[in-house]
Amino acid sequence: MREPRDKIFITCAVTGNLTTPEQTPHLPITPKEIADACLGAAEAGAAIVHIHVREPGTGKPSMELSYYRDVVEHIRARNTQLILNITTGPGGRFVPSPDEPRVAAPGTTLMVPEKRVEHIAVLKPEICTIDLNTMNSGKEVVINTPGNVRRMAKVMREAGVKPEVELFDSGDIALMHDLLRDGSLEGPPLCSFVMGVRYGFQPSPETVLYARDMLPPGAEFTAIGIGKVAFTAVAQSYLAGGHVRVGLEDAVYLSKGELAPSNAAMVEKARRIVEDLGGQIASPREARDIVGLPQRLAGSRAA
Repeated sequence: MREPRDKIFITCAVTGNLTTPEQTPHLPITPKEIADACLGAAEAGAAIVHIHVREPGTGKPSMELSYYRDVVEHIRARNTQLILNITTGPGGRFVPSPDEPRVAAPGTTLMVPEKRVEHIAVLKPEICTIDLNTMNSGKEVVINTPGNVRRMAKVMREAGVKPEVELFDSGDIALMHDLLRDGSLEGPPLCSFVMGVRYGFQPSPETVLYARDMLPPGAEFTAIGIGKVAFTAVAQSYLAGGHVRVGLEDAVYLSKGELAPSNAAMVEKARRIVEDLGGQIASPREARDIVGLPQRLAGSRAA
């Protein structure tokens, strides 16, 4: 039996790479917009922000180092305590050609593992994600082979960045155990269960408990809900002893038919859910202790 924690941290995933400007006019796109969304989420109660970047002119996903640098510098100029969690997910998608499946069709983003973590080695955020899923994703395939994952984990380890292990199904948890056993990952791990992707973990209390009970001792976890289950997952994750995540990467509605006006509004709702259930929200300093991260400047106004 794992009871709800006394204090949990909120992560806000502010833009992602799949949500489109057509879905919501409130999606942050430019580096400044993304950074401002992170700062607004922090003011609303998020201790961690999860960061992707986009092409400012089109809103399409990007891996441009200069965009990441602009986001980080803008945030750090105003907040030194907020925990930055930067994605390494882009670069693992394969689209087979209809007539020759071995040949990549347009939309394929596969690249060498070290390229996918190049920005992590340079910027050294506190946390970065590492995806363990190889799975169908819409009409495409996401590929993260054990060998490539180990190569990415090596760069993270050498940069001193803590991985957040993103788990999309139970086989991913089995792979994580292997990576912990051979030292590719260091424990206790920081994990997230991604629920609601069509061909992965299905969103339910049973899924959260099943995945939680497969984790190694001492693991911290967040159950993430995609789409209409975003806020349901907040309650489920908290009640199962985990932390919570919301943001425009995961969903665009605050309630049925009501677009979320900002990432901060989503954090505020998640905070209300947790507090109404009897929980308390961890500050960035407290979240650093929970996750095992060093503290930053003692005089930070974000303490």
